[in-house]
Amino acid sequence: MVGSYIVPVHPHTVLVPEQNDGWQRLRDAFDDAAQRIKDADADLLVIYSTTWPSIIGHQIQADPNPEWVMVDHDFHDLGSIPYSFKIDADFAEAWNTANEKRGLKSRTINYTGFPIDVGSVVALKLLNPDNAIPAVIVSSNVYANRAETTVLAKSCLDVIKATGRKAVAVTAMSLSNRMFTAPIEPKDDKIHSLKDDEWNRKILEFLGEGRLEDVGQLSRTIHKQIRVQKVVAFKPMWWLSGMNGNRNNLTGDVLAYEAIHGAGGAVVHLDPTPSGAGDKEYDEDDVEFFAGERNVLDGEDEINHNENAPSLDGKTSSGPALWEPTTQKGSVNSEAA
Repeated sequence: MVGSYIVPVHPHTVLVPEQNDGWQRLRDAFDDAAQRIKDADADLLVIYSTTWPSIIGHQIQADPNPEWVMVDHDFHDLGSIPYSFKIDADFAEAWNTANEKRGLKSRTINYTGFPIDVGSVVALKLLNPDNAIPAVIVSSNVYANRAETTVLAKSCLDVIKATGRKAVAVTAMSLSNRMFTAPIEPKDDKIHSLKDDEWNRKILEFLGEGRLEDVGQLSRTIHKQIRVQKVVAFKPMWWLSGMNGNRNNLTGDVLAYEAIHGAGGAVVHLDPTPSGAGDKEYDEDDVEFFAGERNVLDGEDEINHNENAPSLDGKTSSGPALWEPTTQKGSVNSEAA
């Protein structure tokens, strides 16, 4: 691994950056990131895009040269993005095999006209504008949780190490993903809410300090606080942290942070060079082989719906039930508690 990047997914930075100063700053940050990737002498881009959902297992693009014209389904009025990408089909097949060896459901995709998602198109058009570096794209399974997502990263690293590649990992994603549901003028764009903005800035503070695994550990809370509940978990930070050995001592650089139709868009560079910061404060399981999720940290719903779980009716305890608010001095109530 020679670098990692977080980039926004919406087409504004490709099609109309000049319409908003913030969009232009994001575009400039993309251009900066593209030069950094070139300077790192990378020979593979690995794209994990939250806008390519899969239902059963993980899909990997294996068409050596997918060509099409993409029109974003949310922002079709902005125009079309023709694309022709260089995909490393051999790496895609090897990653698929490595996934299966580690217990994951996986398959490759290779047919004419398969629609490459907007996040992948934006990332590859701007980070690899001359198509000089071969890429591989993997889907984001909507039901995957931490263990499955971590193993997906480890199987990718298996192939990177076996083939001696100099890889850059890219997560195409929004931070907060709440968007305005009515048209807005470009000049009026802003983060959807103050709460979203405050969370985004805290996430970027951690990333700027290279504390990627800490953001991964907060993924469930982030999902509850600033994400529209379209999937079961906020997982791109689990994948990216897995690609970096679940470290907290990377060298981070936030290149830009702006709103795109209300969502939080950021370009962040994470260099593998140790920053000198401390490592993990605490860990979850370091899973090597996927054998199903245990859901031990997913909250109240899973506990209450587990028929084999012990009764929590309060009859055997002198204190309040865990899900009831407490009124003692100094107590802190939260939905998670």
